[in-house]
Amino acid sequence: MDKKKDEKMEDYVVVIGGTNVDIQGFPKKKLIMKDSNIGNVKISLGGVGRNIAENLRRLGVNTSLISIIGDDPYGHMILEQAKVIGLDMEDTLVLEGENTSVYLSILNESGDMEIAISSMDIYDKMDEEFIESKRDIIENAKLCVIDANIPKEVIQYIVTKFKGVFFLDTVSTAKTEMVKELIGYFHTVKPNKLEAEILTGIKIKDSEDLKKSAEILHNKGVKRVFITLGAEGVFYSDSKIMGHKKTPKMDIVNATGAGDAFVAALAYGYVNGLELEEVVDLAMYASIVALSHEETINPRMSIEEIKLKMKENERC
Repeated sequence: MDKKKDEKMEDYVVVIGGTNVDIQGFPKKKLIMKDSNIGNVKISLGGVGRNIAENLRRLGVNTSLISIIGDDPYGHMILEQAKVIGLDMEDTLVLEGENTSVYLSILNESGDMEIAISSMDIYDKMDEEFIESKRDIIENAKLCVIDANIPKEVIQYIVTKFKGVFFLDTVSTAKTEMVKELIGYFHTVKPNKLEAEILTGIKIKDSEDLKKSAEILHNKGVKRVFITLGAEGVFYSDSKIMGHKKTPKMDIVNATGAGDAFVAALAYGYVNGLELEEVVDLAMYASIVALSHEETINPRMSIEEIKLKMKENERC
């Protein structure tokens, strides 16, 4: 292991997951389907894993991102941005002759995503041999956050063959279906209501169903459960404590990055030994910081900005 890795072993988080370029369309008026809408188009860096990693860096956590990108202009842009924010991507796989993943989304006039197309075939080229070569960096991390965009075989190899504490971002209902058999290997999971239904096999209609869902996941081995409920807030549990926090009222500018900020704050809370209630508050307000900016990742994201949002809500 080289000197740089030895230095990084002090205290850091590894994120394993997707990296891509986000192309977003924002209509100026009410979105009209099957028609050309006047609006703005923005190109930014994205990918669930990369977004979580950047948010972690902005929260002051040393972070290493293990992902896969093409040796193309988008890939070079991603590596340059990583240098700017201090995100370690030296363990990311760069493939010659391949295109970096692209995520194309159309938002409505409220800032919510209406439809999206993801071109992510490159993720399938991450294999067990590659991830085995990263064993030291993964096992020596304080925490490893995995997003379900990477192949199931790779996720299974990591959680069953490597030592460590693992968090899971389920990403989508389709990805959740893919990894549900592995859920017990994760310390912390953050599904939304639909994803929680897939993981537990029960329909969630009320607070009692939320409690049952958490209990099922705890029985499988999950230590902390956070079920996000959109405008209704988040249900959380560590088997000893269960609760439901409502989302404070706010104006949504762009909803696409809220979940990534939430997971980053969960990781921050674990690394810093925060109690469950503290973690929930931190994650909820990290999401609010994300929601309040048109970029997927709010460039003002920081612990200080999160605390400022908390104080603003107290005054309301």
